[in-house]
Amino acid sequence: MYKGSNTYHINSVEPIEVFYNLRTDLDKLKYAVHINKIIQDVTHENQNCFQILQLLLNTLYIISETDKNLDLILSVFKLRLLCILGFTPKLEKCVNCGQKDNISFFSIKDNGFKCKICGKLDKSCITISESTINAIKYTVIAPAKKLFSFNIKDDSLEEFKLIVKLYFDDKLEREYKIDNIYNI
Repeated sequence: MYKGSNTYHINSVEPIEVFYNLRTDLDKLKYAVHINKIIQDVTHENQNCFQILQLLLNTLYIISETDKNLDLILSVFKLRLLCILGFTPKLEKCVNCGQKDNISFFSIKDNGFKCKICGKLDKSCITISESTINAIKYTVIAPAKKLFSFNIKDDSLEEFKLIVKLYFDDKLEREYKIDNIYNI
């Protein structure tokens, strides 16, 4: 790689990982394309994006090499990307009153967990289970290499997907639909 007058140029490259299995499964390919579209939208040339690159490569590897639920992978990717971009939700206590017990809501507007009392007063809150709370906490604090090392039950997965989708679309001020991938 060498620097030209305004940009960098590359003479040659050798791939380390080609993610071959993405080419053999259209569902996996669809999710990989969707993730790459998001990355293109949130990054810019000459920006230090090491954490985002690490997240992208780990996500593509998990999609390519495992049979993990693709919706779970996408949701974990989106929530962790938001954390890297500076939109980490507040998870230690109720964002309204500071109570640490009886957490059972997630507030899109106030960026975090709320207790039963405060959650009922906020129309942007979504009721969540203990399993979903744990999935959100793990996604935010897990080391990069262990980020995808958990599973979640189907009913909690639906809650997790909904919360991450709404939170992601709200913070990036744009709706990302995976079904529209091939209509670009």
